[in-house]
Amino acid sequence: MTVDPITLEVIGEGLIAIVREMRATVIRASYSPVIWDMDDFSCALFDPAGQMIAQSDDHPGHVLPMPWSVRCAMEDFQDDLRPGDVILLNDSYRGGTHLNDVTMLYPLFDGEELIVFPAVRAHWSDVGGGAPGSYSGLNTNIYQEGVRIPPIKIVEGGRLNRAAMALLLNNMRLPEDRQGDFNASLGACKVAEGRIRRLLAKYGRKTVLDAIALNLDRAERRLRAKIAALPDGEYVYEDYLEYFEDGALDPVLMRLTLTIRGDEIVADFAGSSPQVPGVVNSTLATTGAGVVVAVKAVLDPDGPINHGTFRPITLQAPEASIVDVKLDAPAGAHGEVRKRAVSVMLGALAQVVPDLVCGDLCGTSFPNAIGGRDARRRRDYVYYEAPSGGNGAWRGGDGPSAWGNIDFGNVRTIQSAEALESGMPLLVEESALRVDSGGEGTMRGGLGFRRAIRLLEGEARYSVLSDRAVLPPFGVGGAGPAAPVKVSVVHDGAERDFATPGKVTGHAIAADDVVVLESAGGGGYGDPLARDPARVRDDVVAGLVSRARAREGYGVVFTATGEVDAAETARRRATLAASRRTFPIAADEREAYEGRRGRHRVIRLAPSVASAVGAKTGDVVEMLGRHPAPLRAWVRVETDAVADRIALDALARRILGVAAGDHVRVTKLR
Repeated sequence: MTVDPITLEVIGEGLIAIVREMRATVIRASYSPVIWDMDDFSCALFDPAGQMIAQSDDHPGHVLPMPWSVRCAMEDFQDDLRPGDVILLNDSYRGGTHLNDVTMLYPLFDGEELIVFPAVRAHWSDVGGGAPGSYSGLNTNIYQEGVRIPPIKIVEGGRLNRAAMALLLNNMRLPEDRQGDFNASLGACKVAEGRIRRLLAKYGRKTVLDAIALNLDRAERRLRAKIAALPDGEYVYEDYLEYFEDGALDPVLMRLTLTIRGDEIVADFAGSSPQVPGVVNSTLATTGAGVVVAVKAVLDPDGPINHGTFRPITLQAPEASIVDVKLDAPAGAHGEVRKRAVSVMLGALAQVVPDLVCGDLCGTSFPNAIGGRDARRRRDYVYYEAPSGGNGAWRGGDGPSAWGNIDFGNVRTIQSAEALESGMPLLVEESALRVDSGGEGTMRGGLGFRRAIRLLEGEARYSVLSDRAVLPPFGVGGAGPAAPVKVSVVHDGAERDFATPGKVTGHAIAADDVVVLESAGGGGYGDPLARDPARVRDDVVAGLVSRARAREGYGVVFTATGEVDAAETARRRATLAASRRTFPIAADEREAYEGRRGRHRVIRLAPSVASAVGAKTGDVVEMLGRHPAPLRAWVRVETDAVADRIALDALARRILGVAAGDHVRVTKLR
């Protein structure tokens, strides 16, 4: 293949420009605020092998799993695709994410040869199911999540399959909006067709296809060079997703073994929990998206993203597990599984390149839905929003607050109040940063977001499907965790929390009830007692940190006039440092996990040790060793446990980077 460098760049950027024009078309033509206001959709171009050849400011959680969708469609239709065919699908088990993300694939032929698939994946705000918005934190199977669409020819030979379209729309709320969103995707694909044909006419098929192949190859070489600069080795980290059964928390384990070998990475999720009848499962396509996001963001944030980026990364996972779900377990928590994959990748990469990682992200996409009947407008409505949380702090600065995480791309997760209030009987009463929600550290984690929404009339149903409502995002390098997700409803002046935090299905609300959404913050970076007191003061003045947390978390004390009291701050910091509890490690190879369906780590503490850290049976503690990311475990107080020591198995010692006899710091999560 020989393409001169100028032509190579022009074709490569031309393909990206086509994707951008597709995006503009979707925004102009879509009916749903979640698309035209929030940008919760993505466009991309794929080749017939499912390789992503171009994308733009798109949602990584959309475009990175989409190659699976193309391959599944080709498995079904390889010998039966013709010009004028259009494929529609949303099946979570076949390259989809959650059922709300409806994908359109538009096979484009040059003569008799299939050369490219323009594709749109757009969040339809309702696709049926048991709750308005098709979101539910307590679903137990895929059938409750909405209409599942395998790859089907929704248009064949240029003729719309009206029967299939009617069947789909009649099983979805707001069918007229769904029709509009469908037409927006179709229009974007037609725009792409025209632009691609112009590109082919100008440069010829061979030159265009050669340029595509060369662009993929150089993206691959670039990432391989970044990986090759890392030390070879095998690194392990683990984290959890919050599964509730019969109202009781039964966390599920996500474990990652990251192997770096030469210029390749293997991400192996062996040891992760089997799938459960709850919304904490997703497919390997989605889990893999989290892996790619973390690798790219940490090692090569400025390089291009196309299928060449995927080639140095191998994914492995046990089938029918929370990271590679099979029929008929729910798969609606794709955002939560993807973000937890980012978390475990950050924890593992922190052992390799500690200066390049950040504290944990907010750890959840936090999707909320309210649905009901608008009597004044004489139509149903579905409110959907995924309020941004905080981002993790890093060596060079504090984490951004209420800002879309790296795996959200260009999605504006906080809808404008005008968009909500103009189309639904809702009033946005409060939109504010959430004080004290960022993880405390030398660099502070970003703050979460607080929004209060009042139902003005009628009745409605509220659902939320989030995570990090019990276990907060972690800090790195001795930093503190962020505040977890919190949701509540204010009824008759009384605020009510939910028995299953962060996971609610169809909770009835009435006129004048207020739904309060509080997203999680981001984890901190570095010891909070090393934060510049002047920066703490600035945070207090700005209303980001309270005086109480400035004193208890950062050890900063103020004078009556609001200035930093240097002498009292030094004394307070010395007191806090002395209060930190460290214990020597004893080897203990007994079974370290328990759970009903889930699987979580337990730590057996002698009463004296538990008392020293202020913990009791059932509490969660963080342990910090030589590696930057902490290890979490549920406390079990046992009278025959080793006194004055922390008993850990070999895997725990490996995660923490310690050996028997070393000390670990133990902190109860507040």
